[in-house]
Amino acid sequence: MEKDTRIYLESNPNPNSLKFVVNYLLVPEGMIFDYPDAESARRSPLALELFKLEYVNRVFIMNNFVTITKDGTKEWSEIQDSLKERILNFLDQENPVVQIPEAGEEDEGTTEIEMRVRSLLDEYVKPAVEQDGGAIQFYSYNDGVVKVLLQGACSGCPSSTITLKNGIENLLRSMIPEVKAVEAEGI
Repeated sequence: MEKDTRIYLESNPNPNSLKFVVNYLLVPEGMIFDYPDAESARRSPLALELFKLEYVNRVFIMNNFVTITKDGTKEWSEIQDSLKERILNFLDQENPVVQIPEAGEEDEGTTEIEMRVRSLLDEYVKPAVEQDGGAIQFYSYNDGVVKVLLQGACSGCPSSTITLKNGIENLLRSMIPEVKAVEAEGI
C-alpha cells in the first residue's frame, strides 16, 4: 500500500538548520542517527542522497524528522523546496532511510576500541545519565580522544563537565588504556 507522504518544515534556533518533519516514523522510536559528513553516512541512503548537495553539512535523522544543516553559501528560501522535494522523492521510492545493523552485527569500520568504549558507555554510563533526565551517545574516537554527545538535561548542565572529566573520563581511561581524554561534542 502506497504511503501518502507529507512533509512540513520547522525552523529551530540554529539559522543554518531546518527540520523536515514527515507524517510517519522514518526510523524506530528513540533511535538517533547523526551524520556530520558523507563518510559517516555510509549506512544511510537518505543522508548519502542529501550529501550529494555541496551545501549540506550535516544530516540528523530521528523518529519522524530529518534535520539538515547547510553551509552559508545558500539561503533556506533558495533551497528548502528542492530539499523537501528530494526527500519526498526518496521516500516515495520506498528506499531504506537507514540500514540499521542487526543486534550484534558489527558496523564496518568500527574499531575494537570504539566497540569497547560503546560497551562501557552502554553498561555503566547511560543508565546513570538517563536517570538524571539526560542522554549520552558515542560520537567518535580519534588518537586517544573519545567524543560524546550530551543531550537532554545533560546538555548545558553546569555539572556535566565535572561528570564528564571526573566520572566518564576516569572510567574509560582506567578500563581502556588507549583512551587519553573524553570531550563533549557540540556544546
